[in-house]
Amino acid sequence: MRQALLALLVLAVGIGAGVVVVLNLPPSDGARLGSPGRPAPGAGPIAAGDWRVYRGDAGMTGAADGNLPDAVRIRWKFKAGYGVHSCPVIAGGRVFFGATDANVYCVSAATGRPIWSFAAGDQVQAPPLVHAGRVYVGSDDYFLYCLDANTGRCLWKHEAEDRIAGSANVIADANGGEARIVVGSHDYHVYCLGAADGALAWKASADNYINGGMAVAGGRVVFGSCDSAVHVLGADGRDPVSVATGAYVAVTPAFDGRFAYAGNLAGEMVCVDVPARRIAWRFKADGEFNASPAVAGPRVLAGCGDGRLYCLDRRSGAELWRFRARGEVDGSPVICGPRAVFGAADGKLYAVYLPDGRLVWSYDLGGAITTSPAVGAGLVVVGCDDGYVYAFEARE
Repeated sequence: MRQALLALLVLAVGIGAGVVVVLNLPPSDGARLGSPGRPAPGAGPIAAGDWRVYRGDAGMTGAADGNLPDAVRIRWKFKAGYGVHSCPVIAGGRVFFGATDANVYCVSAATGRPIWSFAAGDQVQAPPLVHAGRVYVGSDDYFLYCLDANTGRCLWKHEAEDRIAGSANVIADANGGEARIVVGSHDYHVYCLGAADGALAWKASADNYINGGMAVAGGRVVFGSCDSAVHVLGADGRDPVSVATGAYVAVTPAFDGRFAYAGNLAGEMVCVDVPARRIAWRFKADGEFNASPAVAGPRVLAGCGDGRLYCLDRRSGAELWRFRARGEVDGSPVICGPRAVFGAADGKLYAVYLPDGRLVWSYDLGGAITTSPAVGAGLVVVGCDDGYVYAFEARE
């Protein structure tokens, strides 16, 4: 009976390698309330706005408007070729993401139906950035592409000397001039390019790979590198500062304009006081930090390779609580109201209550989740190693 019902409700639409499946069903056994009869407070509508950049804002803080509901169901899922390691973004009623099949996809946020796809020269692991009607996204083919958000047509591309795996970001001109796009590469360099034409404005260097994205706030650009440092540049590329952390920094820092938060592969989460050029506090875990932290209010959330999501005091770094998943937590968390959502290598998408880490719900997708969710347009959207992008909505 269930198979017959599914057959009536599944709509498959092909575009290249992509297939969309619309499933407005109650959650399966994979979606569970953490505390039956006593849901954690804070249920409400998921944010209706956009999520235009990896981690939601220019500072890469991983905080969304709205709230996470008491339970969710799959609104739709879209099949790309192979795995999806590129974190999705949401803008103008559309969802944008890349895949290891070397395509960039644009689908409807309402239905998941394909709108366009763009073929890059190699797999696309970098999260896209949507700005002023354009999509900026890096690829393993060494290029940063600027695409028309409506059509997917390539407007310009800039070639680095190695792959681009981290998110680009926008540097706004304080005097109303042209915005610039800043992005890092495995060639050890950060590139600042004109948003309109891709012209090189400046170029700065680190001493090893740059895996993560650029955080921009307070007139500064902050990024991590496999030279074990958190780096700071002025918006003009000048006044470089490096603060050593003791191990590779492979993630995108969260930056609030003064403090930068980033984990390293020695299992340390650090808070860097940027104006003072020093580490304000350190927290030691039992595994590598391969996920970007989320920062909101008095808390820092950090997923770790030891299978835990840690909640730390933002001022001191003291541990407030920990939540144990059944696999590495390499998916970056997103804070949404008094709850947070994140994925793990056990294939589950989790929602937890911020004050104490109590489970609100989990949904079993089956494949490892190493991407960060996008929260917007009334949806939680996340990519999975099974090659699908899933869009969740509140279950009434």
